[in-house]
Amino acid sequence: MASFLVNGWPARSIDAADRGLMYGDGVFRTLVLREGLPLNWRHHYRLLSRDCERLWLACPPEKAILQDLARADSGPVAIAKVVVTRGASGRGYAWAEGAEPNRIVAAWPGLPDTAGAADEGVLVRRCELRLAIQPRLAGVKSLNRLENVLARAEWSDPEVREGLLADADGRLVEATMSNVFLVAGGRLATPSLERCGVEGAQRARVLELAAAAGIACEVRDLAFDDLLAADEAFLTNSVIGLWPVAAFGDRRWAPGPVTRRLQRLVADDDARGA
Repeated sequence: MASFLVNGWPARSIDAADRGLMYGDGVFRTLVLREGLPLNWRHHYRLLSRDCERLWLACPPEKAILQDLARADSGPVAIAKVVVTRGASGRGYAWAEGAEPNRIVAAWPGLPDTAGAADEGVLVRRCELRLAIQPRLAGVKSLNRLENVLARAEWSDPEVREGLLADADGRLVEATMSNVFLVAGGRLATPSLERCGVEGAQRARVLELAAAAGIACEVRDLAFDDLLAADEAFLTNSVIGLWPVAAFGDRRWAPGPVTRRLQRLVADDDARGA
């Protein structure tokens, strides 16, 4: 059963006037806990802080969030979510000076069984929904995720594990719950997130690990034709780790050497601790 802490206290409710509920005015990060310790925490907190700054929102102290995560009744391994909202400040888009942000930490014991997907790869599709271009919010994991929600509702086939999203100009940006990487000629590439999309903590870690391992990587605009021409493709987020892409339309791939190497590097990094 999930456990929830609101501003450090066990609770399952907040003020109905909270701007996070009214306007999606807030940010969040989803991560994995192992014995109460968050994996890849450095990237999670850096991006949470960055996102708060982009929204002119006070970020909770790192110590307070870590204490909440440790107190969450999560068991040996769990999925946790850290949410920061603007708090309640009355009606209208303008927030009142002195509004107190709310810090919400939730934990769900256990992890989904993704071993098969990680080993064999997954089938993905292209979503019809296009991501709106908004550089002001590009990369930010805000509480307004309606584009992702509607895109995920486009299919019900359990064989399809993810949906790929393009922006308004047709560029490949991300998937509904994950970031996208391509490999061509041994070189890694991931879509630029300067116009839209979410910068995941796992994406940030993979870029860092690849650089340390001497794997060349570019962050640039990518098209769906680049995906079709790629030697390998994989998806990343903090819960799934790295999923090789096995099929997109008529295109098929076997998990490749760069994908396998990065899977091992992420696993080794997790094994070293939070």
